[in-house]
Amino acid sequence: MATAQEHNDVTAGLAGTHPSHQPLNDSSTFDHATAKEGSHKERKPYDYGGNPLAHIATNNPDYRLTAFGGEFQPGLYRAPKSNFANPAPLGLSAFALTTFVLSLINVGTRSIGEPNLVVALAYGYGGLVQLLAGMWEMAVGNTFGATALSSYGGFWLSFAIILTPGGFQIGAALEKSSPFPFYNSFGLYLMGWFIFTTILLICTLRSTVAFFSLFFTLDLAFLLLGIGYLRATETGPNESCIKAGGYFGLFAAFLAWYNALAGIADSSNSFFVIPVAHFPWSEKGREARGKPIDSSAAHTA
Repeated sequence: MATAQEHNDVTAGLAGTHPSHQPLNDSSTFDHATAKEGSHKERKPYDYGGNPLAHIATNNPDYRLTAFGGEFQPGLYRAPKSNFANPAPLGLSAFALTTFVLSLINVGTRSIGEPNLVVALAYGYGGLVQLLAGMWEMAVGNTFGATALSSYGGFWLSFAIILTPGGFQIGAALEKSSPFPFYNSFGLYLMGWFIFTTILLICTLRSTVAFFSLFFTLDLAFLLLGIGYLRATETGPNESCIKAGGYFGLFAAFLAWYNALAGIADSSNSFFVIPVAHFPWSEKGREARGKPIDSSAAHTA
């Protein structure tokens, strides 16, 4: 059995192995500065002051996604390294189908004269589902995708509210005196979306031809539809402009489906890659031509 003296010797020896083990009431043997310095020296490489996520931003700069992360332009970048799927194809598909049905009505397919059928799609698919996809774009760090999908989801919801038969009475209230107040109001509404789409179009100039073409045709669709309603007569909106806007809307719908397919198809479900045609001045285009890539521009594009 160890004697009391041996126990004290062992305790004293253990106390001398680390500054923090020194008696706190003995100022001659405990140096706070030394203890602080020693604690930093012994800190493990994975210890970031109790923050388990700090190493992501410190050791992996690629985790810090830029504003235009690319998940909304399928084919240019991979989806973010996380447990989230790429929400862009869902939002693009919701936009495509709703736009497709409305555009068919605008061009006069099967002599359908009223857009009431699209109200259900505008609420459930183009509106709600696209809005949810935009929120998930926010979660994966894609500012452009979140802004575009959420905004167009809001567009379809507001479109459905305006045209809900017997619901909000917006059209009926404007048509009490004549149809022109409603047509003019709806034309201004569409022109506002034309301006917003032009802003987004500018942000696609460094993406892909397929992605740029989607917003270009959609921009022309909003412009022509807005002009068609602003130039309404007693018989209704300008038929030529409405039909032209409908055709551009059909182009936009098919391009949205095409971009969605490019985002869905990969080696797990497809035998080929969907071509999206990179602009020659884009990062991928310069890389294909063997041109140097501006790293600073790549993080801000």
